[in-house]
Amino acid sequence: MVTLRRYAAEAIGTFGLVFAGTGAIIINDVSGGAVSHVGIALTFGMIVMAMIYAVGDVSGAHINPAVTIAFRVAGRFETSQVLPYIVAQICGGLFASLTLRGLFPGHLTLGSTLPAGSWQQSFALEFILTAMLMFVILRVSNGHKENGIVAGVAIGLTVGLEAMFAGPICGASMNPARSLAPAVVSGTFTHLWIYLVATTLGAIFAVGLDWLVTDGTTTT
Repeated sequence: MVTLRRYAAEAIGTFGLVFAGTGAIIINDVSGGAVSHVGIALTFGMIVMAMIYAVGDVSGAHINPAVTIAFRVAGRFETSQVLPYIVAQICGGLFASLTLRGLFPGHLTLGSTLPAGSWQQSFALEFILTAMLMFVILRVSNGHKENGIVAGVAIGLTVGLEAMFAGPICGASMNPARSLAPAVVSGTFTHLWIYLVATTLGAIFAVGLDWLVTDGTTTT
């Protein structure tokens, strides 16, 4: 039952992230910009913060396959739990996008992440953004768990900050599940691979950055 609660927490947390974050993008589009780019960035940051406080003590509030993989690479997470966590995250994201499709059937992309410039530019941005985010996560988390006041504020602010300045160019996904869900439901697969590969590689790279500033020990 404890394990099932962890999977449920990841699914619920990722649902909240995708529903609120991409929902803000959709509502901004259909309302003629009422939410604004700043509002969208703040929405992503605040929903991440909220989900960390809500489920961080249950599952660690990864709500991001790249984070889960990076925690495993860092030696902070059990190998046997990686795939179930990712499945739960993807299911939560897909359910959120399906819900938004029902609410806004006329919206074409459902908040999918798409490069505004070259794919190389967006790949580099997503790699760096995710590396920065994961570095913060590793520094403020306890083992594989993102919980506590410090973690929620630090991680939420990082997401909001990065979405604020990089969102107009690359979408500032930093999360394979966040990009996969609206892409699958809307059928918008253009450059989807960028947001699956660059984010995962960036998160793994952050593990090396964390090792550079620690004594090499890890906690589980």
